[in-house]
Amino acid sequence: MANKGLQLLGFVLGLVGVIGLIIGTILPQWKMSSYAGDNIITAIAMYEGLWMSCAFQSTGQIQCKVYDSILQLNSALQATRALMIVSIIVTLAGLGVACMGMKCTNCGGDDKMKKSRIAMAGGIIILIGSLCAIVACSWYAHDIIQAFYNPFTPVNTKYEFGSAMFIAWAGAFLAVIGGGMLAASCPKDKQAPRYPMSKASSNKDYV
Repeated sequence: MANKGLQLLGFVLGLVGVIGLIIGTILPQWKMSSYAGDNIITAIAMYEGLWMSCAFQSTGQIQCKVYDSILQLNSALQATRALMIVSIIVTLAGLGVACMGMKCTNCGGDDKMKKSRIAMAGGIIILIGSLCAIVACSWYAHDIIQAFYNPFTPVNTKYEFGSAMFIAWAGAFLAVIGGGMLAASCPKDKQAPRYPMSKASSNKDYV
């Protein structure tokens, strides 16, 4: 029963994690304009995401522009975009595999050991997908930090971490926990008795 609850909890955490990954990937607030320095502009807030850049004005108006060409993007943004897409696809595939092997489902046959191994395989796939998202977020964050502390970067073009990055990070860590629970839910094989039954006990069965 405890193993069944562990599988269910791991699946729910993995599902919430992949939802966070999808939301974080779509949102444009991966990095936002920094107000550090002497020249502070509070009328416009600039945000940049994986797919577009947006300008939020104090009047409430929002203007967004989708990136025109992939070739114009820097390597960190291209790698982050690719890794996040791979992470979402792999994590969703892992959830599908884990669903087939969970004890609360009828898929995967009646063999409990086989179903547990399928659930464990799904958990490992989820772990791989979530690790891709962690690498993507960390890479993008490292690029922001390097540009922020670069003395040749103009003050008006410096950026800080945005909320979408924290959402993606949280989703990735939830998926890691969920995948770990599913991967750890495989029970051990029952060991067969080391010694055969004695002849005396076997003869009693025929009496």
